[in-house]
Amino acid sequence: MLRVPSDISSQEFESLKIQDMTFVAYRNEVYPSKYDVFFEEHAVIVVLEGEKKFTSPTQEVHVEKGDILFIQRGFYLMSESIHEAYKSLVFFFDEKLLKEFVGLHPELFDAQKDNETVEYPILLLKSDDNFEKFIQSVFPYFRSRTELKNHFLRLKFQELLLHLMELDNSNQLRGILYSLYKGEKVDLSFLMNSYYLKPLTLNELARLSGRSLSAFKRDFQDEFDTSPALWLKNKRLDYADFLLRNSTKNVSEISTEIGYESVSHFIKTYKEKYGTTPKRQG
Repeated sequence: MLRVPSDISSQEFESLKIQDMTFVAYRNEVYPSKYDVFFEEHAVIVVLEGEKKFTSPTQEVHVEKGDILFIQRGFYLMSESIHEAYKSLVFFFDEKLLKEFVGLHPELFDAQKDNETVEYPILLLKSDDNFEKFIQSVFPYFRSRTELKNHFLRLKFQELLLHLMELDNSNQLRGILYSLYKGEKVDLSFLMNSYYLKPLTLNELARLSGRSLSAFKRDFQDEFDTSPALWLKNKRLDYADFLLRNSTKNVSEISTEIGYESVSHFIKTYKEKYGTTPKRQG
């Protein structure tokens, strides 16, 4: 699994930073054909060449040259096309900067104040001439040595969001940004049932939910009457039991699928819950 932006390295990406935060990464090599990626920050992906498929728990999106994706932080399965060349710019948005942007432009969000926000993990937009000119204006900063680069990039961040809002005829992006500004929390039941098979830490789940770790544990206990760790353990074991009864996968494959690195540990844990060792039924 790739975690971005923390996994970005100079061997794989060119990158620009706003202070200690990765702002934009430029990739021109080919990824493996299929892999999991966890977005640690909200991100915008601008496809420069090639094609790719993004799949979240609720969406599947196919993108090609000229497409723009706004992806909320979370877990997605990404699959490359047969194209040899895939190039993209990926902008990462620290939530503090997004909230700062809404605070600087409150008049742009007046219509959102009385509207309910719908969660769209992946928002697809189409580029236009103005946006393409903006993208071209970013590339010189990869070679720039100016001492004012950090200040220029902050302005580019503002400019990028304004361009995206102009391209978004559905106003979904406005809704997403305003919900972040208000600090709205993600529904815990939806979050956990979407991601319980993914190798995410409790800290990462808490962050995805819009809560601190302590608030996440407290709200989770109130809603599920158990701890997140125990809920995850039982949910994964229940899924393993379902696979044993309804699939042709063996114990080792199922153990790996539900996140156990040790088959023997899975067998021991399964026996503690069900009173018998895991065996494929039928």
